[in-house]
Amino acid sequence: MHVYSCLSLICTPMPIHHKYQYNLNSFVYFVFVQMLVSCAGIESSNAPISASTQIKSVVMSQQENVKTDTATFGAGCFWCVEAIFQRVDGVLKVSSGYCGGHVINPTYEQVCEKNTGHTEVAQIVFDPSKISFDELLEIFWKTHDPTTVNQQGNDIGPQYRSVVFYHNDEQKDKASHYKKELDGSGIFAEPIVTAIEPYHNYFEAENYHQNYFNLNKNLNPYCTYVVQPKVEKFEKIFKNKLRKN
Repeated sequence: MHVYSCLSLICTPMPIHHKYQYNLNSFVYFVFVQMLVSCAGIESSNAPISASTQIKSVVMSQQENVKTDTATFGAGCFWCVEAIFQRVDGVLKVSSGYCGGHVINPTYEQVCEKNTGHTEVAQIVFDPSKISFDELLEIFWKTHDPTTVNQQGNDIGPQYRSVVFYHNDEQKDKASHYKKELDGSGIFAEPIVTAIEPYHNYFEAENYHQNYFNLNKNLNPYCTYVVQPKVEKFEKIFKNKLRKN
């Protein structure tokens, strides 16, 4: 594509989704640079992504006879939560989805309208012989703000609430115990508002939401300015829990 064609595309008005309304001027510059690079033939969105430079598919291959367990967490935008837990050693699969609402198989647009009752979540299948539910809870608590109601940063709405959807009584008891302990420790200046609810009405999100950060981190400014800093914070705090490959 010619550079002038790229400029015309940049100048064409387009609707801005709420997740892209971060430092708009910086974003316009970012997109402009990316378009110029693409037009120059330096980078192509159709080029294959090297396996050595990205976390592999959200659907991780599982060995036969491996006993697995499942955790489901809501901690803001599921792009962020998915990207963090994909990097945890012992996690076999992470899927972005919608949980807890009353509408059957909702679309992303319906959930964003804030009246389906669903929360954006990451559904995490893990090997309990390598990482425990307790350790996943620790990562959950430390990689988002559990004291803000229906909000994580500039993402505001009930779909972004902090919640643990438990799959059994053991998960319920552990989540409740750690929430109480954290509240009493004074680590957070405000009370923890994380909900602890039974897992129900889960629906996997659309395909384009799956493995989102890994596939779009150089294409979407939200990934650059919001998801990437959270991933880097996680990697710094939890060095001993990072996936080895």
